[in-house]
Amino acid sequence: MKWIQLESEGQLKELALLSEQAPVLIFKHSTKCYISKTVLKNFENSYQEQEMVLTYFLDLIAYRAISNKIAEVYKVEHQSPQLIAIYKNEVIYHASHSDIDADTVFKAVNAKL
Repeated sequence: MKWIQLESEGQLKELALLSEQAPVLIFKHSTKCYISKTVLKNFENSYQEQEMVLTYFLDLIAYRAISNKIAEVYKVEHQSPQLIAIYKNEVIYHASHSDIDADTVFKAVNAKL
């Protein structure tokens, strides 16, 4: 996948602006968690790239403050692993752990386009 590394709160502001034009996915991942690694691998294996969708990757161990900011701004309780889809600066899908499903997020995104 073509992940964009999410490493600053400034990128969150940019991401919000970009979401006005195209859906944005944020995958929150714990690099120390086996479950998170498994969910990430399964998601990457089943997700089909879409030109219109921007995909961001957040390393929770290195950037926990950004995860907290996402939870605050978008009113989605922090989980790990977690996938959040944003369009027009609103959450259109979120799931965590084994509920993260590429087909479901694909349907949620396409329903908004």
